[in-house]
Amino acid sequence: MASEDVMSKTSESAVSTIVNLAEEAKLAGREGVKAPSHAFLTICKSLVAGGVAGGVSRTAVAPLERLKILLQVQNPHSIKYNGTMQGLKYIWRTEGVRGLFKGNGTNCARIVPNSAVKFFSYEQASRGILWLYREQSGKEDAQLTPLLRLGAGACAGIIAMSATYPMDMVRGRLTVQTEKSPRQYRGIFHALTTVFQEEGPRALYRGWLPSVIGVVPYVGLNFAVYESLKDWLIKSNAFGLVEDNELSVTTRLACGAAAGTVGQTVAYPLDVIRRRMQMVGWKDASSVVTGEGKIKAPLEYTGMVDAFRKTVRNEGFGALYKGLVPNSVKVVPSIAIAFVTYEAVKDVLGVEMRISD
Repeated sequence: MASEDVMSKTSESAVSTIVNLAEEAKLAGREGVKAPSHAFLTICKSLVAGGVAGGVSRTAVAPLERLKILLQVQNPHSIKYNGTMQGLKYIWRTEGVRGLFKGNGTNCARIVPNSAVKFFSYEQASRGILWLYREQSGKEDAQLTPLLRLGAGACAGIIAMSATYPMDMVRGRLTVQTEKSPRQYRGIFHALTTVFQEEGPRALYRGWLPSVIGVVPYVGLNFAVYESLKDWLIKSNAFGLVEDNELSVTTRLACGAAAGTVGQTVAYPLDVIRRRMQMVGWKDASSVVTGEGKIKAPLEYTGMVDAFRKTVRNEGFGALYKGLVPNSVKVVPSIAIAFVTYEAVKDVLGVEMRISD
């Protein structure tokens, strides 16, 4: 119940801010504004669709998500997870089925409001950018270019990441802790309050900078590649994939998979650095982080650049891509399922799909 309160308060604050900005932009720059009740209902439907999409997609790949984080932060002198299959088998053998999904509840508590805000922010940013583009170009029928979609996606990613970052920070710690941890976080609310009391409020945003820098190419490329691929396939009818001016679910899954592959490959080193910075200051870090080998204490980082330098110096350039394989395996179906679920829920709820409408 406590975790639900944290989730609702965080998402409510972020969503209310975005809604107010979106409505002000519409009133200032657009004619024919819809009735408040209809606009509010549309916003709610869009947020629900984004939240459902995030929860479904993350739960589907939860074991791979946990393994990715464990690979990112484990001590190089005490290797326990060595590859995707070996890592999954090790978790299964030592922690059981529940171990494969450890941290997923917290992840969903974070990703539902994150995804809701992200999808909604993208649509609002796209409309605003399209309106400005049409005004400046003088072309009323102008459409969003891939670069403009990239900008809209980047804005959406930064807003969503910032709004829910404290939950992402503690989710990383909850995911990493094992049965051998000196002390256990009992849940998202306990983790939030413990970090706040013992490490201060700034600790809840530790690793925020690389996260924001990484989310620009990751989310931006996801939306840009996905929307551009869809538009190109519909307009050119390449490979005969268009039926009744629509793409099949399979085709949209493929577009989402391509988008996820491009985005995660570009931004992955920043994700590794973010996770490692989130572990700094955790004096009761689990054995997977502190290690049981030559180095028993986790490294301290003074900032993002220092984290990059120490990681490469101590472990080599390849350390920036630790966990890339399970992440690649999970990110393709995760992004694809998220996009398709989002569009399917919006269809069911009767929300208009096209940004240019």
